[in-house]
Amino acid sequence: MLQVQFAVDSMGVNIQKMQGLMLRYSASCCEDSQQMHQGIKRCHAPLVQAQALVTSELEKFQDLLARCTMHCNDKAKDSIDAGSKELQVKQQLDGCVTKCVDDHVHLIPKIKEALSSIGKYQSVPVAEGKDILL
Repeated sequence: MLQVQFAVDSMGVNIQKMQGLMLRYSASCCEDSQQMHQGIKRCHAPLVQAQALVTSELEKFQDLLARCTMHCNDKAKDSIDAGSKELQVKQQLDGCVTKCVDDHVHLIPKIKEALSSIGKYQSVPVAEGKDILL
């Protein structure tokens, strides 16, 4: 379970770096008061898109784990109904949930790869004739 937490936590690093860049560059967007609103909006658009992508990918991953865990719970309930001992069912459930994690943890690198574009730098126009590198 810790390997899942560690892998998921590491995804947030790119978002945090991007947030820092966005805040610093939002300040530079404010230099031209005529186009300030538009500049700030342009600065924040990549961050909003990145956050939406992270949320979507993590929701899919959580859904996979939840479905697998529900299957484990169903198997445990069936074992109890069949007269298995509580300790045996608990061990079966623990093993099943661990297998769920082991079976799905390999997806995290694929998710990270899909999210790798978050950390890529791009030029964002903030005002006429003025771009910033994000």
